[in-house]
Amino acid sequence: MSIPKPRVYSTVLIGPESEHRKQRRARRKAAAQIQAKDVAARKAEARAQWEAEQAERRATTYLPRSGESGPAALRSHRGLRLPSHQDTSAALAGAYPFLAEGGLGPEGVFVGQDMYSGGSFVYDPWELYKRGVITAPNLVLAGIVGSGKSSLAKSLYTRSIPFGRRVYVPGDPKGEHTPVAEAVGGKAIVLGHGLRTRLNPLDEGHRPSGLTDVEWASQIASRRRELIGALAETVLERSLSPLEHTAIDVALAAVVAGNDVPILPMVVDRILTPDRGGDTDSRLAEDGRLVGHALRRLVAGDLQGLFDGPSTVVFDPTLPMISLDLSRVAENSTLISVLMTCSSAWMESALLDPAGGQRWVIYDEAWRLMSHPALLKRMDAQWRLARHFGIANMLIFHKLSDLDNVGDSGSAMRALASSLLANAETRIIYRQEADQLGATATALGLTGTEQSLLPGLGTGQGLWRIKERSFAVQHQMHPDELSTFDTTTRMIGRQK
Repeated sequence: MSIPKPRVYSTVLIGPESEHRKQRRARRKAAAQIQAKDVAARKAEARAQWEAEQAERRATTYLPRSGESGPAALRSHRGLRLPSHQDTSAALAGAYPFLAEGGLGPEGVFVGQDMYSGGSFVYDPWELYKRGVITAPNLVLAGIVGSGKSSLAKSLYTRSIPFGRRVYVPGDPKGEHTPVAEAVGGKAIVLGHGLRTRLNPLDEGHRPSGLTDVEWASQIASRRRELIGALAETVLERSLSPLEHTAIDVALAAVVAGNDVPILPMVVDRILTPDRGGDTDSRLAEDGRLVGHALRRLVAGDLQGLFDGPSTVVFDPTLPMISLDLSRVAENSTLISVLMTCSSAWMESALLDPAGGQRWVIYDEAWRLMSHPALLKRMDAQWRLARHFGIANMLIFHKLSDLDNVGDSGSAMRALASSLLANAETRIIYRQEADQLGATATALGLTGTEQSLLPGLGTGQGLWRIKERSFAVQHQMHPDELSTFDTTTRMIGRQK
């Protein structure tokens, strides 16, 4: 409350000099009283004004200390809600420059370190499928020689074994997976000329659970018929005619009816020399002549001794890992394809067992396999049924442009090869040469930033593209893994 300054009153005393002093004091006293009353009145007025202001303040409603809720929340620090805003990552990076991908969660197999966030990177196709992150468990891995893609593949499947997963390698052209299979308690079946190991692709194989005798017999017959047809198409490098299919069906039915364990030489003999019983059989021999001679290559030609007798080994689907080592076979893509077709059929009954658990199927050196229509169709069928049978297929390339070498543009083979990539929602790209960047970016729909990352990746570093999310990951290995997975021993002269 402000106190007003007192007013100054001047008093002029007029009178004869003989006026008594008492009268002068009385006039001064009266002037002082008037002044005091004026000051008191002004104080009272100021106090009344102050009290009115205080009363007005008490009567006024202010915002609560904790802020208001509802539409009025915009006027306080609490409960502020703005409409969501969407923009490109390039634009948002300017506003939020220090954000990093949160990763795929802690459930799964440890792979290494996220190169941007610095956190651990964990991956498991079955866990991601369970959580709805991916809808297809298949994986494509591409990288130039020496980039570390082979070590990554081996780490992924060996680290999955303690989680109850099994590993099947239906064909290992370089024998890289043999020491790995032996190290994890599995088995590597080595095929090659001069060895005693034989696989009969016409074996009944592992019987899946839940099948009746009639269903099982029908499945065996269908698999044998498809296998012989696929082998013939691979060697002939063309599709079979209806007459050739008939020749195969008749010969196979006759061999199965007369033998408990049918083998390929029996089928070839029956195709080339069917029972002579009339003109029909004579025409049948002519219709199947080319097919018979093509299949004869497997039993009396350059593949003799591999699939021309009863099996000398038993396929045990309970082992943690089984690999078919084809490194002893000559460097011939057609022979490799025939071996892969036979070995895939030998494993197929176990692969397609719904009760077989979760399994990795590794197709290494995929560029060798996809140039043969029969084997490509077989791979495509297994990829499409992967979810139903609990299988995660891994296809390993040097570069994604290898797909452009499969068939002619617009052909059925090119479409099948493209479908393998489409059915793999996990794509891992290791270092690529500069001339491959455009093809890789087009095939995977990479951004400019992701494309520019590929040429500078070091050994063991890869771009992981999982649906629309991407990660830059440094693969990390234990010293024991490094010695087991090493593929440079011959080049550097290291003795294990």
